[in-house]
Amino acid sequence: MSKFVYMFDEGNGGMKELLGGKGANLAEMIRIGLPVPYGFTISTEACNSYYDAGKSIPAEIQSQILDALHRLEEKTGKRLGDPTDPLLVSVRSGAVFSMPGMMDTVLNLGMNDETVEGMAKLTNNPRFAYDSYRRFIQMFSDVVLGVDGFYFEQVLEEIREQKGYSSDPEMTAADWQEVIQAYKEIVKKQTREDFPQNPKEQLFLSVNAVFDSWNNQRAIVYRRLQKIPGHLGTAVNIQSMVFGNMGNDSGTGVAFTRNPSSGERKLYGEYLINAQGEDVVAGIRTPQPISTLQDEMPEVYVQFVETCQLLERHYQDMQDIEFTVERGKLFILQTRAGKRTAQAAIRIAVELVEEQTISKKEALLRVDPDQLNQLLHRRIDDSYKRNPLTKGLPASPGAATGQVVFDADEAEVLAKDGKKVILVRPETTPDDIHGIVAAQATVTSRGGMTSHAAVVARGMGKACICGCETLDIDLKFNQFKVGDTIVRQGDMITIDGSTGEIMLGEVQMIEPQLSDEFQMLLAWADQERKLDVRANADNPEDAKKALEFGAAGIGLCRTEHMFMDATRVPIVQDMILAETYEEREDALKKLLPMQQEDFEGIFEAMQGNPVTIRLLDPPLHEFLPDKEELLVEVTKLQMSGSNPDELKEKEQLLRKVRQLHEFNPMLGHRGCRLGMIHPEIYMMQAKAIFYAIANVKEKGIDVKPEIMIPLVGHVNELKEMRELVMKAGLQVAEEIGQQYDYSIGTMIEIPRAALTADRIAQEADFFSFGTNDLTQTTFGYSRDDAEGKFLQSYIQNKVLPENPFATLDQEGVGKLVEIGVKLGRQTKPGLKMGVCGEHGGEKSSIQFCHDVGLDYVSCSPYRIPLARLAAAQASIKSEQKQSIHELQVQI
Repeated sequence: MSKFVYMFDEGNGGMKELLGGKGANLAEMIRIGLPVPYGFTISTEACNSYYDAGKSIPAEIQSQILDALHRLEEKTGKRLGDPTDPLLVSVRSGAVFSMPGMMDTVLNLGMNDETVEGMAKLTNNPRFAYDSYRRFIQMFSDVVLGVDGFYFEQVLEEIREQKGYSSDPEMTAADWQEVIQAYKEIVKKQTREDFPQNPKEQLFLSVNAVFDSWNNQRAIVYRRLQKIPGHLGTAVNIQSMVFGNMGNDSGTGVAFTRNPSSGERKLYGEYLINAQGEDVVAGIRTPQPISTLQDEMPEVYVQFVETCQLLERHYQDMQDIEFTVERGKLFILQTRAGKRTAQAAIRIAVELVEEQTISKKEALLRVDPDQLNQLLHRRIDDSYKRNPLTKGLPASPGAATGQVVFDADEAEVLAKDGKKVILVRPETTPDDIHGIVAAQATVTSRGGMTSHAAVVARGMGKACICGCETLDIDLKFNQFKVGDTIVRQGDMITIDGSTGEIMLGEVQMIEPQLSDEFQMLLAWADQERKLDVRANADNPEDAKKALEFGAAGIGLCRTEHMFMDATRVPIVQDMILAETYEEREDALKKLLPMQQEDFEGIFEAMQGNPVTIRLLDPPLHEFLPDKEELLVEVTKLQMSGSNPDELKEKEQLLRKVRQLHEFNPMLGHRGCRLGMIHPEIYMMQAKAIFYAIANVKEKGIDVKPEIMIPLVGHVNELKEMRELVMKAGLQVAEEIGQQYDYSIGTMIEIPRAALTADRIAQEADFFSFGTNDLTQTTFGYSRDDAEGKFLQSYIQNKVLPENPFATLDQEGVGKLVEIGVKLGRQTKPGLKMGVCGEHGGEKSSIQFCHDVGLDYVSCSPYRIPLARLAAAQASIKSEQKQSIHELQVQI
């Protein structure tokens, strides 16, 4: 027979997957001798059996629950349902991972019309007994029977007002009896059944409710956000009750062994005298700081402090502890690793090393890399209760408050006047760049995570939300609607670029904080990691910021982003729309010194660190006038007949735009295909790079340029483009009489390139996997369309486990990367390889990059600290796996 139920002294802290986090901790606390009220845990396997049996508890498990209940009765000397000396228990959910979406606790289970009388006589405190009974009816009805707690609160408030009371402690036993009768009537009315009086029925109904809560909507949403598997199930903890509401020598509270906000090594928490657990969180009475317990109950306080120190030493981490004092005796109800802010997580991890409690490697594993975003960007105060108006795609992290503006010029004007603004547009173009620079943040109703707004904002470290399709933007009237809500120009909104949420009004913010502990932790990370961490940076400012955050170079410099400045767009359009070689050369002559200046600035900023420059890879439509807007202009001019010269010019422009129009620009004339058809464009860029190298080297600054050919799908493309770049290098070398070192490689972003990497490696000095486009071409998804239309539905309905543009799809895209690495190094064993897609700044993707043997990852500047920490964790975890494997081999 399988074992589904465990008494607390049958388990230990290592049985978390079977007993859940709470159950394992309760068992461990009993094992180390702490005063824990006794009980038993129904395992996570029982939860899965419950669902396998069609949401009913199998007879075998019911039998084991009753047997455990009998053992609990023997241990406590009390019996469930005994009218003279009743056993009362609490029922708590207890998943493997802490899940706020799970069922709330039920306290005082076992109370009924008979046992309440017994409790009154036994304690000689009728008020306490009836107070406990009304709490049980309210909790059980809400949590188990599904009766909205509002009905009970409304009745309680009415009775308090009738009697002139301001708080619950003023209520007498008779008052509570009146409340109990009213509560029973609520249950009868709402469920059409009497409140259950049989304690065993109460118990099994509660167990069912815990199991059901594993798949309630709150739990499902939380699991999806936290990437917790749905097959784990939840355990149920049945624990004998102790009472903090038996008088002024009793109380209950919650405490952390360190401050969860700052990480300070100081007991932090609160408690209430003469109260039960839910009173602390209900907000009806104001709890007292834990430090004042020293005055109220000095002996209990000393014991509690010693217990907290013991628990922290035992678990080697900050603990979140629930406790109750019953008639002067301390009981520990629960302990677990306390949730904490990023700032606290870092400080606690570093100080635990300094206290010689944990190793540096363990400290590195204690901090979630994703939390570091909290420290690098402004964020919304944790105490703010969010009520979002709507939600879009979280395109760039950070939070911002400002007045809504709908025009980039207006944003720039208002910002110069000292106003904080948020630019709201259907989508942005290079013409809007000055508005994005001036605004605190940008919001678009169209576009995805690689749209113009998203890319520019991330590079600047500014918050951005894209693809918020619920925004009905009306540029004519300068307003947007969400349902019935209208937000006009000048109205204040707040956005959270980390979650995609938009809120009305101004919200309190927390400024970025980089502590000494932060720098120390990252220094430890650098000692452990094997992967280099580079930055995706397209200008000197981003390059400098990347160096500040510890980048080892630039892994991707996207030259097309250098042309997004409004002053350059017309020249780029001239280059694209040129009908003759001479016309294009005129535009290229203007662009060359601009490009050279760009590259010099980046080389100087990087101070001898490697810089990978990707030659032009523009989806051409991003730089062309909008075809529809141009058509409207032509139509108006035709109808008015007032300006024939302008009409002729616009008609010619419309004809050229139509000629260059592509049905799918992402798969069209871009990347190396542009260089193949118009080699003069890549020749200009290559010469600008070589002129820049020469000038910077004359200043005594070392330069390590890596020239990358984009979108190669066939080795012949790379071969021809490599020859072109080398030709440009020779021409510049002869002209200036100076030699320089450089390398030429390619971005692997087409499946065919990965599958023929052995051939492509013959012409490459390095590979850089462009996992953004590789994901698009492998899945056949246009990212902007997918994220705005069907991808979220796919994730919610578990068609896909997660967004493949945020977390690398290791089964498909990852397999192509593995093939590319294997074949590339088969041709050239020392071939340098990295990842420059956004996955280079995501922790599980970084683990994959480490495991397949890449040399570096590259990500946006503000994700550099995250990547450094994640790379260290990847190295440590790989070492741990290797040690376990070697141990298994020895055994």
